[in-house]
Amino acid sequence: MGVVTFNYESTSPVAPARLFKAFSLEADKVWPKAAPQAVKSVEVEANPGPGSIVKINFAEGLPFQYMKHQIGGHDDKNLSYSYNLIEGGPLGDKLEKISYDNKFEAAAGGGSLCKSTMKFYTVGDYVITEDEIKAQIKGSEGVYKAVEAYLLANPDACN
Repeated sequence: MGVVTFNYESTSPVAPARLFKAFSLEADKVWPKAAPQAVKSVEVEANPGPGSIVKINFAEGLPFQYMKHQIGGHDDKNLSYSYNLIEGGPLGDKLEKISYDNKFEAAAGGGSLCKSTMKFYTVGDYVITEDEIKAQIKGSEGVYKAVEAYLLANPDACN
């Protein structure tokens, strides 16, 4: 097994606290509304706290039916959260899991800067390429941008 770490940053015109809520605390409510073409439903086991499992069911016609996240933790004060992708989605037989650490910060001039660290845990001798990682990020960006647009169109959401 190998581990490949990749850092990624993106900006948004949405305030950091609202993005944090939309992606960590209220994902089960926001994602299906914001991205119905991609997310059919989000099921949270009990409260969305450390160790809880979150199952994301995708819309028909997408490459994956679902994926499961195990929540690592949330830090409301620092607007950060972590989770592991442990089942489904892009894992297949080449990846054991993908760990994500995300933090939302205020951007200069307003809006947010999202800083993400992803760790890809590979199976056996498999080596994940940068192109595969970028493809994974591109797939996630569709939901990210849809949530961003939803928050901009609904100023009372995730306040």
